[in-house]
Amino acid sequence: MKNTLLLLPLSLLLFSCGSKPATTAIVSDTIPVKIMPLQKQGTAFTINASGQFTTDDEVYLSFKTNGIISNILVKEGDPVRKGQLLATLNLTEIDAQVQKDQLAFEKAQRDYQRIVRLHNDSVATQEQLENAKTTMDQARQQLSTTQFNRSYSAIHATQDGYVLHKLVSSGQMVNAGTPVLQTNGASSAHWLLRVGVSDREWAQVKNGDKATIEISGVPGDSLTGMVTRKSEGIDAQSGTFLIDVQLTGSKPAAIAAGMFGRCHINAGAVTGSTAWSIPYAALLDGNGSSGFVFVTNDNKIAQRIPVTIAGMEKENVLISNGMEQAKALIISGSAYLKDQSPIRIIQ
Repeated sequence: MKNTLLLLPLSLLLFSCGSKPATTAIVSDTIPVKIMPLQKQGTAFTINASGQFTTDDEVYLSFKTNGIISNILVKEGDPVRKGQLLATLNLTEIDAQVQKDQLAFEKAQRDYQRIVRLHNDSVATQEQLENAKTTMDQARQQLSTTQFNRSYSAIHATQDGYVLHKLVSSGQMVNAGTPVLQTNGASSAHWLLRVGVSDREWAQVKNGDKATIEISGVPGDSLTGMVTRKSEGIDAQSGTFLIDVQLTGSKPAAIAAGMFGRCHINAGAVTGSTAWSIPYAALLDGNGSSGFVFVTNDNKIAQRIPVTIAGMEKENVLISNGMEQAKALIISGSAYLKDQSPIRIIQ
């Protein structure tokens, strides 16, 4: 009887001691997290891109004929006025060709007049008269062509602007059409930032979308702009799609052609497109357009699900697919979670 009474307290003590670690283990495995409710709605996309400032009328100027450059009268950065002489060829060869064609035309004229007189005296035939007339007309056209080419053996500015690049030097032999100078119409043309974007971003942008522009060389200075052109094909050099964002205000003195800038395009939501806007911290293992998040439907168990990234905002990530069945997103404590981890909601 004494032995039985002694065993009973001992068994109770062992039961009490054995159950305590199990309770502690359950509490320690439950991870405190913060959540936010999910509601899919239409949203606008902010596309961040960088590029170079330029104008919409940059042009490469060249000579119409081959020759040796005699003079280049401007330097890079010089302002120019429309019609101003910028460069000339050595005209010795082209002047000789003009003189040669002039003499050929004058001879054809004399031959034709002689055949006319002979035809009137019934000595020359009608065919000879017509052939002489054709030869004279051909000589006239050849002279006109040569005179036209001579007029383009000098380069004149096509508009008010600036010299961007000088591509050759005096004394250099150039072929017809070889670029000699690059100019723009910066004095009166529209300045724009030409940026490269991905195919996904290109599809989201529309002409007329507003943008803010930051100048790399002038920190803190921002401008307003508007998308005016989307390329219809990929740029082979950069591997991106080009978009022109035109400045809507006056051109600041701090902008020069070729300067780098960064823009934030406020792309309107695509028709029928909706997305979730979630904090960056909630996205895990982001890779291109895919990633993972933790969600919960009962506020007790965390579920790890794959999602599709639609775009980026200044402070949030836009998710287009993957969270259709989720009720709440876990936004804090995700780093300590695994799929099906027990959770405890905290404020």
